[in-house]
Amino acid sequence: MRFPWRIYPGRYPAWVPPLLVEERKRIDPKKNPFFEHGAVQLLLAYKEGRVAGRIAAIENRIHNEFHGDKVGFFGLFESVEDPEVAGALLDGAAEWVGSRGLDALRGPTNFSTNEECGLLLDNYDSAPYVMMTYNPPYYVELLEGWGLEKAKDLLAYEVTQEEFDQPRFAKLQQLVERFGREISVRSIRMDRFHEEVALVRRLYNEAWERNWGFVPMTDAEVDHMAKQLKPVVDPDLALIGEVDGEPIGFALALPDVNQAIRHVNGRLFPVGLIKLLWHFRRVDRIRIITLGIKAAYRGGPMAPMFYLEFFKRGSRKGIRVAESSWILEDNQPMRLGVEKMGFHPYKTYRLYDKALSG
Repeated sequence: MRFPWRIYPGRYPAWVPPLLVEERKRIDPKKNPFFEHGAVQLLLAYKEGRVAGRIAAIENRIHNEFHGDKVGFFGLFESVEDPEVAGALLDGAAEWVGSRGLDALRGPTNFSTNEECGLLLDNYDSAPYVMMTYNPPYYVELLEGWGLEKAKDLLAYEVTQEEFDQPRFAKLQQLVERFGREISVRSIRMDRFHEEVALVRRLYNEAWERNWGFVPMTDAEVDHMAKQLKPVVDPDLALIGEVDGEPIGFALALPDVNQAIRHVNGRLFPVGLIKLLWHFRRVDRIRIITLGIKAAYRGGPMAPMFYLEFFKRGSRKGIRVAESSWILEDNQPMRLGVEKMGFHPYKTYRLYDKALSG
């Protein structure tokens, strides 16, 4: 967990040190429900008697059952700028997933596509938003030099309050009127949080199931993520879309807590928590982390209504910038929609594949 502090400080100022207490929970089989359907092997590389890199080899049984695949994954990859070290790490991960009957290696994911994933390819001077990855530029050469090839690119879009296309408010109203049905957006009800989480899980697994790389979340995983996010969820930015009273979509934007986390250097105690709370008051960015609508209602006014609500509500809270991420490179309807709202692509993340022989 502490190895990244050898790579980033002093050289990559955009890096946000992760909270060590959360990293411990991630890799603890007793605390992370991923281990109920997945297996992870953590590996360290040593060179000249010193830790020089780390990697997690991952088997995600739900992914393989859902997609009919035999794919293993890797994640938590960090390495010094040394192809020998990176190669040893990836060889170790490939050997482990191969020993479990899997025939390909894909990543990086930490540990699934429902969490942080993808290798950053550009814009290294910009700090990552909450639950987005960051890495040095040389990681691209290390992974591709080992033989990993592009599987899919994931795009992050950004827009400022000033850039947001305000005239679309009037056009949206016309679209709603043509829709001819009662359509509304509401905040999640924090006093019925568990019921709302169950509703969100149903919407999530229905709305996203045809997306490339999608992995359905178990009840335990949804509850775990909800517990993690509840302290930072703003109900004004967690929205349910309804048509004639029927829930048909969900959208969530999170305050970019990375703006506060970066000041505590990974530790909440003894004074990190005070710093975190102090800097959290100054957060002025949000990440639109998920937006999904049942298939029968796509192409209607619900998606733009979600975005407009985020900006109306965010502006009242002092939010000046929003990121919408991540979006698959070939998801043209989603890309076109956010671009019409004024968003522009500004970061690219890549998932890699390599077939394993024998």
